[in-house]
This record gives sequence, structure tokens and C-alpha cells, in this order.
Amino acid sequence: MNDQKKGKLIRRLKIIEGQVRGLQEMIEKDTYCIDVITQTSAVKQGLSNIEDLLLENHLSGCVLHQVKAGHPDKVREEVLKVYKLKRK
Repeated sequence: MNDQKKGKLIRRLKIIEGQVRGLQEMIEKDTYCIDVITQTSAVKQGLSNIEDLLLENHLSGCVLHQVKAGHPDKVREEVLKVYKLKRK
């Protein structure tokens, strides 16, 4: 993964980290449930976006190298594993 992509992911993770700390504060302050749920939804979406970026990087880099190196079975197993994880 190049430094630009890595920096983008780290920046997004720091944002999510702040959101999670904010959620903790909301719970401690007995914030209205719907407001907390709205924030948990934002965190889930943020993590989903990170997964998408990681998967895109993996498919365009790691998987391509594995296919070229003659490891199609490993590629198939990884793609199926990721597919199953994303469906949960």
C-alpha cells in the first residue's frame, strides 16, 4: 500500500476513533437514544468505507500479484472469505 493510501486510511481511522470517544461521552451524559444510534450508524459506515478501500487495494495489488505468481487457489479462497465477511 502506498503512503498516500495509508495516510488516507489512518486519517479516517482517527476520525472514527474520535466518533467512538464521542459515543462514550453521549452514553455517560444519557444522550437521547436516537442521537446515539445516529452516531453509531456513522461509525459503522465509516468502518465500511475503510473496508472498501482495503479491499480495493487488496484486489488491485495483492490478488493481482498472487494470480501472476501462479496461486489462483489462494486468490479464490481469499475472495470467497472476504465476500462472506462483507455479507455479515
